[in-house]
Formats: sequence, structure tokens, C-alpha cells
Amino acid sequence: MWTRNELKFGERTFFPTVRKLKEMKEVVFDKSFLKHANMDMELYFMFREVSKNKEDAREMEEKGLRYDITIIPSNKLGLEFVKTAGHYHPFLSGSKITYPEVYEVLEGEAHYLLQRIGGEGGTEKITDVVVVKAKRGDKVIIPPNYGHVTINPSEVALKMANWVARAFSSIYEPMKKRGGAAYFELTTGKFVKNEKYEDVPGIRFLKPSDIEKEVGLSMGKEEEMYELIREPEKLAFLTNPNLLIKNHYF
Repeated sequence: MWTRNELKFGERTFFPTVRKLKEMKEVVFDKSFLKHANMDMELYFMFREVSKNKEDAREMEEKGLRYDITIIPSNKLGLEFVKTAGHYHPFLSGSKITYPEVYEVLEGEAHYLLQRIGGEGGTEKITDVVVVKAKRGDKVIIPPNYGHVTINPSEVALKMANWVARAFSSIYEPMKKRGGAAYFELTTGKFVKNEKYEDVPGIRFLKPSDIEKEVGLSMGKEEEMYELIREPEKLAFLTNPNLLIKNHYF
């Protein structure tokens, strides 16, 4: 159960970090909308390090994992659907592989826009752009070396969870400097290229299952991803991306 001020989860209560429009003005497509918008508009709510009890919290810390829940109420940013700020992940120490992440849609609908980077922090050419359309129960992997944005294209709130390695912080600055991701999704359903990027590829549309099977994480829609805390070996790829099996998708 959640409100804008708190989330009750299992035996515990959590309080959000709130993302406001003023923190995202650089990545919004519709600049005319920004001229008259309330910059203190609350766009989404991030509940970090969520667990049902102290025992689960201890297990997550020992395994180097973090479970979060994010709520994105239905909204529009002028001509664009409401979305997250967008970010990249840092490299695993001593490698050229960034940490992956895995999401689950708990309520509503999400469009995950992923873009593969050719260099550190997203400063080089974008070599692949993927959109995954996900609904309740779907799990979506963010593979290594992809930045991502989450879009709520529906008329209801999007509630989603994610598992990620707890040892790093997300990198927001590269997308902020380039005015967002390589594409914007307008409220018409059309994806429009961000002109601040050069030579970006067309969008590939994938199903959640296309990505899930890459790491042997296929789960039924009714199986909540939180319960993987009972089988943490299935999440080992989050802290050791080298465990991921490469194939023709990524």
C-alpha cells in the first residue's frame, strides 16, 4: 500500500525521494510546456532499499543487492508522456562492462527505452536503441552498457520494482547534457528522435520475454520478483555482469 508520502511493505514503512520537474527540465521535449509549468510538480516517487523485514534487509546487504519500488503517477509533460530522468550505470571495476538491472511492473504499464553506449558514461556514439513494452507481471532486464528511461504511457499510475547492485550510484549527467535519451515518446504514441544525438539507429521493439531468457530469469507473471531474495543465486549477474550469456540480442 502506498501514498505520495509513504509505502507500507511487509512489516515496514518507507519514505520516498521525490523527483520534481525542476530536476528534469533539461530532458523534457516540449520546451513551451516548461515556460508555464509548475517547476515543483512532483513527477515520481522513489522508495529505496525496500524490504519486508529486517532479515530480508540483512540478506540483501550481505549479497550486495538493493530492492527499490518506484511510483510514476499518470501525467503528461506537454507533448510527452511522463518519464524518469534517465541514467547510465557505472563500469564494473577493472572492466568495460556496466552493471545491469532488472525491473518488474507491479501495476500499470511501462515503456522501457534502452540505449547502448560505445564509451564511458554515455559520451560516445549510441549503437542500439530498444523499447520494451511491459505490463503487470513482466520482468525486464537492463543489460550491461545500456542507459535507460522509463515512460508511463497509460492513464493509471505505474508501480514498478527493481533489483540492482547496491555498490554504485546511477549516472544522470550524460543524458541531462544531451537533453534526454535518443528518442522521446509523445502522447500520440510516436517516437521522435532527439536532435542532440547524431546517427542514432532506429528503434528495435522487444518483448520482455526476449530479454528475460538471456539470463535464465524467466518467471511467471504471478511470481513476484521480490521473492528472488530466497534464491539470490539467480540475481548474481547483478553484482557480477560477467555471468551474463551474450547472444544475438545484446
